Amino acid sequence: MAAIRPLLLSCGLDEEIKWGKPCYCHNDANVVLVQEFSDHLALMFFKGVLLDDPEGVLHAQGPNTHGPKRMRFTSTEDVEASADTITAYVREAIAHEEAGTELPERPEEELAAELAERLASDDELSEAFENLTPGRQREYNLHISAAKRSDTRERRVDKVVPRILD
Repeated sequence: MAAIRPLLLSCGLDEEIKWGKPCYCHNDANVVLVQEFSDHLALMFFKGVLLDDPEGVLHAQGPNTHGPKRMRFTSTEDVEASADTITAYVREAIAHEEAGTELPERPEEELAAELAERLASDDELSEAFENLTPGRQREYNLHISAAKRSDTRERRVDKVVPRILD
């Protein structure tokens, strides 16, 4: 952490604590978050998907992550060796913020068949589902579609229906 902080501050970012972690901002926009783990440190770029990555060092946080990407470091030496790359990526992220670049639309995800069938057969449920935020709809769909077996997906649909209707 001690090696990364001066690099980020030298790029003209403001340091704040958000979500209990050091967050570096430009004109009140979150640019990069420092994430400390037991075995490594990560720099999470909020709009990492927009960054050119000629070094191939940016990685999605998980399979369902859309915008953020992170760089990972296991030692102070890693940070020091990557100082120029870190600075270049931070400057590009700042340029995207200044230009007002928005994240690309999230690709449309297909509803789990079991959920789609239930929505098609129940108008009240369908209306309640449509009234949910896109993020909440996605969360329910991911939870249901993550199950490998159809009967498990059916049970998950049964469990979420009352929550959707609330």
